[in-house]
Amino acid sequence: MNLKNQVQLISYPDSLGKNLLELHYVLRRYLRSAIGGIHLLPFYPSSADRGFAPLTYDEVDPAFGTWEDVERIGHDFDLIIDFMVNHISRQSLFFQDYMEKGFASEYADMFLSFQKISPENNISQEDLAKVYTRKPRPPYTVIERPDGSKEKIWCTFDYEQIDLDLQSPKTREVMRKFLIRLARSSAKMLRMDAFAYTTVRIGTNCFFLEPEVWEILAWLREFAVAFDTEILPEVHEHYSYQLRLAQKGYWAYDFALPMLVLHTLYHHTHTRLRNWLEICPRKQITTLDTHDGIGVVDVVGLMDQEEIDRTVNGLYEKGSNTKKIYSGPEYQNLDVYQVNCTYYSALECNDDSYLAARTIQFFAPGIPQVYYVGLLAGENDLELVESTKNGRDINRHGYDLDEIDRDLEKPVVQRLLDLMVFRNTHPAFGGNFAVLDSPEDRLILRWVKGGDSAEARIDLNTYATRIVYTDPASGKQREQFV
Repeated sequence: MNLKNQVQLISYPDSLGKNLLELHYVLRRYLRSAIGGIHLLPFYPSSADRGFAPLTYDEVDPAFGTWEDVERIGHDFDLIIDFMVNHISRQSLFFQDYMEKGFASEYADMFLSFQKISPENNISQEDLAKVYTRKPRPPYTVIERPDGSKEKIWCTFDYEQIDLDLQSPKTREVMRKFLIRLARSSAKMLRMDAFAYTTVRIGTNCFFLEPEVWEILAWLREFAVAFDTEILPEVHEHYSYQLRLAQKGYWAYDFALPMLVLHTLYHHTHTRLRNWLEICPRKQITTLDTHDGIGVVDVVGLMDQEEIDRTVNGLYEKGSNTKKIYSGPEYQNLDVYQVNCTYYSALECNDDSYLAARTIQFFAPGIPQVYYVGLLAGENDLELVESTKNGRDINRHGYDLDEIDRDLEKPVVQRLLDLMVFRNTHPAFGGNFAVLDSPEDRLILRWVKGGDSAEARIDLNTYATRIVYTDPASGKQREQFV
């Protein structure tokens, strides 16, 4: 495996400290033993969506630092960086040239005008309604050129994120250069953001269409594998997509785990969680919290609708002042897709419950990622979300160096760091996983490799968590509370 089987951190370049230089300092000073890697969220020049509307991949936003800063972090930790497969910034030189010159632009073929994707230069409301989108609006924008002419352009995310035609030779020429540039950096993995939206076929939902999606993924992987770089396709939807990716040998995301763990801890039963842990991909990245909200659609079919509704309602009741409005269109989000709340707040800021959740994550199959707010057991940032009116900002607090130094001393954070070190160093996690039989209000997860074993025993009523393990040095069995 190219990646270390150790806990990874997720962070923006300016969230743990004000830039990449300070982030690198924080990683080296406080987290050398606690993490083996970092998913560094987009650091490129961008016009929207906190970095996810890139103008180019050749540069680092000067507000964050330089490519040397990125490379130095990648020298010390497994580095995961983003490639936004589906779109590019409206302000990019490619789209601006197209805006100015129209079909005479050398980049015209990169974009999906209605004229290009529909013989009649029009798409019916019925067909537009079929398209899977993240926001309550049609999947296009209307641009107006300097001469006053107007044109409809495919655009499934923010209006600053213009969709790319991945079937276009020009698009592939431009993106190939970017891909090679990123793959030959110090990154161990490229996260393929929003790639499932790249398959556009009118009359369908235009989401993860087969066989096109597999051809696109194979094309993306071709440039990464030449430099021994992994790719991680990002799909936030029904869990079956992750199973399909795993069957094809790709890394998958466990986006079902956050809601399943909340259901398990809220309702004191491991029935649904156990079923998923027994069938989930083994080659996967696990999460409880990310820069987005807590996904709901990912668990459809793993939990019935009554269980989903009860868990979501419980999240609003327990979630430390979170409100439904923060996950709705008034705050630039859709409730059906996600709930915006920090994971620590979602568990009522209960230290034992939070550590039980992290123990489940760290013992689940896959490589665990911990979001920087979760690392510091951060609570909902109501002041930030009210000032920006962006629901996701409730979980995007920026920490300065003094705050980091202080919050790392919190008992819950110290316990979490100890657990992360254990997950990184015990040899059993390189072996075989099993969920042991137990009453539904007791969860027992075990890893075994040769003579080494590690077993988590969690009381789902009290959230008391014990780990029983072999000491690698002496071979003796030991036990400790998390």
